[in-house]
Amino acid sequence: MSSDRYFWLQQFLNLLTFGLWGKLGRLTHYAVDAVLISTILAGMRRSTGLTFNTERVSIGEDKQANKWIEKYLGVGEWVMDQSVAIAGSSGWFHRTR
Repeated sequence: MSSDRYFWLQQFLNLLTFGLWGKLGRLTHYAVDAVLISTILAGMRRSTGLTFNTERVSIGEDKQANKWIEKYLGVGEWVMDQSVAIAGSSGWFHRTR
């Protein structure tokens, strides 16, 4: 009964939002995946010193792509900073270095 009610609620929300409600979950999934990849790249930079070369992505003389990639990588840095701060303030983790 509960799953039937959920199905009708989902159908109703899809109807109200002109079909965008069903795509919202997929968009959220892709956004979370993108943030996770950026965070992994930030962790690689911090632990090994390897940095993504944004100059190889440049398209012609336009440096707009480089700016977007720098912002994208900055999101990963921010997530890494927040994760380290939260883990460091909890009692579940301790520093070994």
